[in-house]
Amino acid sequence: MTAGESHGPRLTALIEGIPAGLSLLTEDIDGDLARRQRGYGRGGRMKIETDKVEITAGVRGGETLGSPIALTIVNRDHQSWLDRMSPAPMPATPEALTRPRPGHADLSGGLKYDRKDLRDILERASARETAARTACGAVAKKLLAAAGVTMFAHVRSIGEVDADCPPLSLENAADLAARARASDLSTVDPEAEAKMREAIHTASHAGDTLGGVVEVCALGLPPGLGSHVHWDRKLDGRLAQALMSIQAIKAVEIGDGWAGARRRGSQVHDPIAYQADTHDFVRTSNHAGGVEGGMTNGAPLVVRAAMKPIATLRRALGSVDVHTKEPFEAAFERSDIAAVGAASVVAEAMVALTLADALLEKFAGDSMTELLRNLSGYRSQLAAY
Repeated sequence: MTAGESHGPRLTALIEGIPAGLSLLTEDIDGDLARRQRGYGRGGRMKIETDKVEITAGVRGGETLGSPIALTIVNRDHQSWLDRMSPAPMPATPEALTRPRPGHADLSGGLKYDRKDLRDILERASARETAARTACGAVAKKLLAAAGVTMFAHVRSIGEVDADCPPLSLENAADLAARARASDLSTVDPEAEAKMREAIHTASHAGDTLGGVVEVCALGLPPGLGSHVHWDRKLDGRLAQALMSIQAIKAVEIGDGWAGARRRGSQVHDPIAYQADTHDFVRTSNHAGGVEGGMTNGAPLVVRAAMKPIATLRRALGSVDVHTKEPFEAAFERSDIAAVGAASVVAEAMVALTLADALLEKFAGDSMTELLRNLSGYRSQLAAY
């Protein structure tokens, strides 16, 4: 659970269910917070905030206790907004924001919660909230890493510029992850990165914005996370919901996704083979993206999310004042031109949280010792199948 507004005092997150005995330091989280803030095309807010996490509960001496973990991230910009965003009553009523921006939660939220000052909506709806989710995802990734799962995310496209991404394999995963994390736009393709920067620059001069596609990969997952027995336990559905909850994400696909819908079954489904030396059932291709029947199948998980262009435009779109009902150009708040690289970090966090949930659901354990023992026993069971 997260709490906090974009220009409020701080963001707060609570994570429950992490077993005792997991090594966890602030450095494990701050790296991902920094990745989320970088990238060509980001707005002025990134020059103000330098996100650092404070662990305020659930960790002692660098290890989790099994109790809820509390994380906080201070909003440095709050000091400039005390006259508008103080939790206490303010000396003067702030000027109301009454012009909703198309593509945002402003109008729908104002109608739903009966708020005539739309700042009451946009402050929480802001993607600033994803800093808290990124922090939570970093904790989930530590848990997954202890269970032998590695993850990375990268940008497949920005606007009309596509990255040239080699097919994922166990052999090239580490190299692809390193290339993505070294890139200012989180892409594995340096030539495409240059074209992406040019596209962002062109959109900026036109007062416009760009979206794109991000991909999250996870390797080392055991088969059987998730379930086929109920709709809400299916892992693919849970992944889709988690990714669609990210601001500006409008579509999700796993494996071949939309492309698979245009092919024949013989080109889409993955043949099964058996490796006697490792006692493993394997897929000779991975069109399914590592998920079959709502469960992991042991192949790498590959999931993509499509981000629409940022909805706040300097070249404002038409809107209507909610008080006077007169037409106006929509209000402009400080904004990014493109934040697809940042979205890849948030997507990685949300996939990590979903996978960590599924891992704990299957193997439980109040301590890391118990969790890893249960996982080891399951792997022995698989080898004897």
